[in-house]
Amino acid sequence: MYKKTRKKSSNTTGKRVATKVARAASASTGKSATKTRTAVAKKAAAKKTTRATAAGVRSKASQKAASKPLKREPAATVTSSSAVTLAEGATAPAFNLPRDGGDSVSLKDFAGKKLVLFFYPRADTPGCTREAIDFTRLKSAFAAAGTEVVGISADTVKAQESFRNKHQLSVPLVSDPAHQMLEAYGAWGEKSMYGRTFMGIIRTTVLVDSGGKIARIWRHVKVDGHAEMVLEAARAL
Repeated sequence: MYKKTRKKSSNTTGKRVATKVARAASASTGKSATKTRTAVAKKAAAKKTTRATAAGVRSKASQKAASKPLKREPAATVTSSSAVTLAEGATAPAFNLPRDGGDSVSLKDFAGKKLVLFFYPRADTPGCTREAIDFTRLKSAFAAAGTEVVGISADTVKAQESFRNKHQLSVPLVSDPAHQMLEAYGAWGEKSMYGRTFMGIIRTTVLVDSGGKIARIWRHVKVDGHAEMVLEAARAL
């Protein structure tokens, strides 16, 4: 009888110990899971706060930029020229280049006549368009003064033809992509715009007299009223 009671008591004690261990393990697991969920939640909240802060900063920056007035970009300016040795009184450099329509133009074609050569940066841009239209408008007046007019740029022949057709230009438009004539007449040089320097066409006009000599040179031309000024100079020769 004693043995059975002792055995039963031992079994009861073992069960109680096992139950306590299980409960402790369960509590530990629960606490660990709770800590994990809390850490994840805190991390997610931190990310959300960071995104909201970044969005707020971007929004403020965007509003600040939008409130500022737009600055007008500066126009290109000429800093130097690669070929400015051509001077009034010198012999006009010879040339033979393709023009709109598929033909070619050479200095010899104008022997015995006065000749205006206007060099422009690029076909179908605002300033160049106004200049070409002005010379076209005064073409008959130049002819009456015994003077021919020719435009020159580095554009392709196809671009020159599109330019001519779009604006109904009637003066020959010469293509000089290799810059040979541009350099010879001092119309190719270093320019600067937006804080960078580059080589480009300097808007220039040259008046050649009937003897093939350079009579007048206009460099860094301002378009408005320029064609009329050249016409007066041609009439005075």
